[in-house]
Amino acid sequence: MKHLLSTIYLSAFFCFAGCSVENKTVPKEFKENKKFAATYPKYFLNTVPYNIAPLNFKFTEEGEQFLCKLSCGDDVMVASGEKIIFNEKKWSEFLNRNKGKSIKKELFVKNQGEWTRFLPDSITVSESPIDEYISYRMIEPSYVAYEDISIRQRNLSSFEESYIYFNRVMEKDNESNCINCHSYKNYDPNTFQFHVRQLKGGTVICQNGDLKKVDMKCDSLISSGVYPAWHPNKNLIAYSINDTHQVFHTRNNQKIEVFDSESDLILFDVDKNEVIPIFENTPELEVFPFWSPSGTELYYCVSNFEKSTADLRDEVRKKYKEIKYDIYKLSFDTINYTFGEPEIVVNASANGKSATLPRISPDGKYLLYTEGDYGVFHIWHKSSDLKMLNLETGKNINVRTLNSNDVESYHSWSSNGRWIIFSSRRDDGSFTRPYIAHFDENGKCRRPFILPQKDPDFYFDCYKSFNIPEFMTGPVNVSAREIKKVIDKNPIKAKRKL
Repeated sequence: MKHLLSTIYLSAFFCFAGCSVENKTVPKEFKENKKFAATYPKYFLNTVPYNIAPLNFKFTEEGEQFLCKLSCGDDVMVASGEKIIFNEKKWSEFLNRNKGKSIKKELFVKNQGEWTRFLPDSITVSESPIDEYISYRMIEPSYVAYEDISIRQRNLSSFEESYIYFNRVMEKDNESNCINCHSYKNYDPNTFQFHVRQLKGGTVICQNGDLKKVDMKCDSLISSGVYPAWHPNKNLIAYSINDTHQVFHTRNNQKIEVFDSESDLILFDVDKNEVIPIFENTPELEVFPFWSPSGTELYYCVSNFEKSTADLRDEVRKKYKEIKYDIYKLSFDTINYTFGEPEIVVNASANGKSATLPRISPDGKYLLYTEGDYGVFHIWHKSSDLKMLNLETGKNINVRTLNSNDVESYHSWSSNGRWIIFSSRRDDGSFTRPYIAHFDENGKCRRPFILPQKDPDFYFDCYKSFNIPEFMTGPVNVSAREIKKVIDKNPIKAKRKL
């Protein structure tokens, strides 16, 4: 696989207790500083899976020499250098030896010949593993141009990253297309879909390695499929269909607003290439479908924004801050493919808020969603926070530890329900970065940590946003070249169920 990340800094030196570090052991004499050391990334009091890549970081304190000591009883690991870059093999062995335990982290800085130890903190190693892979779209943060977009996959136990598809590399004569909305059925990396827009448009669908491209726009539908949700047991995908627009602000800290002037829901039968409308030409705006794990309920978002003029686009553009979404669900008959009546689940608009992106935990107990002040596309709303509802008790779960003063948006559950990954702009307010948090058996979220990178400076040098992080149980094995061949073909035209 092609590596995309920075090379290893060879100046880092690794050893276990008893070995020397720059001809010295871990200092026995030092001053105590009652503050935590300044580092980036700030890995601090985190709970991590035992199969995660090393949490490499750099000191941002002034100093001449730097040292990190990790210890769990007599089991000790030491690394030195301004950039602490752990040996991957030794890190993995260390975490596996200490599953379910707390690791003490001590940071030392030497200045003017004297060592200082900062206030220690800890890393808790969970016995719950994380899925082997994630995938995400890498995109310019402005969403203006689509000439350089890729969908990539990352091995979470290492720093190995590769392309699933890269629109620029795979096209000829500087032609390119927009690619978006990748998703998987039951975390299966070889059953997935994503959309190709503009040039050679259509929806690429892969089933156990077999590829096809489909055009779902038929009859009077608003559009082809947009936001997808694979049915867990049937060969069906629920989609919203949307007439989506963007406006750009010049004097607003939220530079972009994305909104729908119209949206409905459809069901796509993958085997029959057949579209089944769920909601069509309704006055409400429906979006972001998501199935319950049993496949007997479909969750979605809906706004009852009342339009009063014929120019829907202009009216929504002017009144976008008045549009609030709630979360509803429909019962689903898996035999006849019919739906029941809408039931409200989260009435956010009653509190002047807007709820989007419902995601149900694999055990069916918890609903994770985003809540902002208005609108549907919260990735640009600084008011956006993650929220969680216990579906069994109807009570809200405290997930404040996941949130920051900036945007928290797209999120997904791991296959075992013990980990959450989400996008956040907490670092600089401009770029979305993937954060991972443990969700324990007692329904509590632990402090999130940024996706580890080999070089601690990676995020300073990366001028792209990580968009739509999704867990996968393994890597996509279909090559980008095979996907390119399918994209080059004319799409299969879907038909509407009569």
